[in-house]
Amino acid sequence: MRSIGEMARDSGLGVSALRFYDRAGVLVPAWVDPVSGYRWYAPEQLDEARLLARLRRAGMPLADIRLVLAGWSSADADLVRGLLQAHLRRLELGLTDARSEFSTLRALLDHRENPMTAAPHADTVRLSVSAPELAAALDSVRFATGGDPELPMLGGILFDVEGDVLDLVATDRYRLAVARTGTTGHGGPRGQVIVPVPLVDAMRALLSGDESVVLTVDGDRVTLEAGDRQTAGQYLAYDFPDYRRLVQLPSGRRALVDVPAFREALESGPVRASGVREQDGASYELSVLRVADDGTVTVCEDGDDDPDDVTVNREFLLEALTAGDRNRLILEFGAPTAPVAVRRTDDETSFSLLMPVRMDD
Repeated sequence: MRSIGEMARDSGLGVSALRFYDRAGVLVPAWVDPVSGYRWYAPEQLDEARLLARLRRAGMPLADIRLVLAGWSSADADLVRGLLQAHLRRLELGLTDARSEFSTLRALLDHRENPMTAAPHADTVRLSVSAPELAAALDSVRFATGGDPELPMLGGILFDVEGDVLDLVATDRYRLAVARTGTTGHGGPRGQVIVPVPLVDAMRALLSGDESVVLTVDGDRVTLEAGDRQTAGQYLAYDFPDYRRLVQLPSGRRALVDVPAFREALESGPVRASGVREQDGASYELSVLRVADDGTVTVCEDGDDDPDDVTVNREFLLEALTAGDRNRLILEFGAPTAPVAVRRTDDETSFSLLMPVRMDD
């Protein structure tokens, strides 16, 4: 017999998913301990669980999955093939409809007052900023830049200046990072440009001194001058997502963590056995976090589930801890489906958000 944790590890289904499929009558364990309620599965149920995981990834409805599993166990190949073919036809029709809808949406976007392609700046923007502060701000957000060619506006860092404040923002849809620094010499209305990653890295290489540097936006070009050295290039002519709306999160449970100790717990602690998934073509592992009443954050063992646990991409969280650049950081948790915020204790204007990972899909 396999425990529910072993079944999750070997099948690709999460523990919470196995519990759901038990309640739905799709994959019922062979035996349930009458005292503890713990579920146990027969060896032959592993193939059914793996089949169920594949069918769910293919988007098959539960009603059809029940019939497929029934046909699978009775070796009724004709029934199984018929159900698979019918689902494939539904997917193909749905894709055709989705393409039509997206074509319409693109046409609507093209006719909006604010098109996706931004107009070049008519006026020159020039401001000064401390080199160490700009370097720290870039280091705080660089990890969250995107690389999806279908979303070119995420392939850089947004420089958002208003008055004497410069916000740097990066996001790849799964995480978002914001850092703030002061400026002099601008003091004008809000302006935004997206600096592509190669130019960002070239800028960062110039920021080795303690002096102020000068950032200039002229036409479609961005220039950073550090003494007698400079780097320049074109900014990305796209609109950036409205990050100010994205960061308006309700307050949640806050936990002060010792970063070195918490990093060690993440790196050496358990990962979700079913958590090797595909995200933009790359596999990643999951860590499940729990906040105790005293504010302690622990990395949960596989199978040790609680409805308030939050599951995150472990590598993303480790990168956010590094970018936080402090020995103590605040982790803020909302609902299990809400972003996790990583904040500094001394400057909450610089922070990052990580989207959680649902374990029952």
